[in-house]
Amino acid sequence: MPAIAGIFSFVLLAPSALPQDQGASSDANQQAVLKMAQEIRKQIVTLPQYGVFDNIHFAIQGGDTVILRGQASRPTLKSGIENSIKKINGVKNVINDIEVLPLSTNDDNLRAAVYRSIYSYPALQKYTANRGGGSRMPSVARAAGGITNDPPIGFHAIHIIVKNGNVTLVGAVNNDADLAMAGMRANTVPGVFSVENQLEVAGKPSEK
Repeated sequence: MPAIAGIFSFVLLAPSALPQDQGASSDANQQAVLKMAQEIRKQIVTLPQYGVFDNIHFAIQGGDTVILRGQASRPTLKSGIENSIKKINGVKNVINDIEVLPLSTNDDNLRAAVYRSIYSYPALQKYTANRGGGSRMPSVARAAGGITNDPPIGFHAIHIIVKNGNVTLVGAVNNDADLAMAGMRANTVPGVFSVENQLEVAGKPSEK
């Protein structure tokens, strides 16, 4: 089974120290924030608009303010996430800093090509539940607007972010060899200007 690591990074923005008389309630507050973070993540991954061509992360500030960041391939994802998170118990404010990627036929074609290059490679097929789904008959949405409007469905451990011909890979894989291979497969696609491989190996300490 592939390692299913979070697509999202979660940051708690809070004071580094609490007054001593607040220490008794700090654990309860932390648990409430962690519960909120789990619900936020659930809301994001279950949105129909969220997919392999998106990268979303968030922070919780002051216990009730959610800051959304990352890249969305479609405007509907940015607004959909914000509207969904506003309904979560305890959330009082949402700061939506998600970047909507440019509408580009070239980027759309590159998303399809990089997806095929990575997920058609036998050693990397374990990182998606959508085996062969990318080659299914195109929907009306895909015929009209390309793969960005109709992305492959299902779980994908490797997300493919394309902006102005530049590709960024995010997510987690099981080992260094798969990490390197995903980057190599993206680099073989004609028309790709650059590849930034931000994939991580699950369970391996970050070097950052």
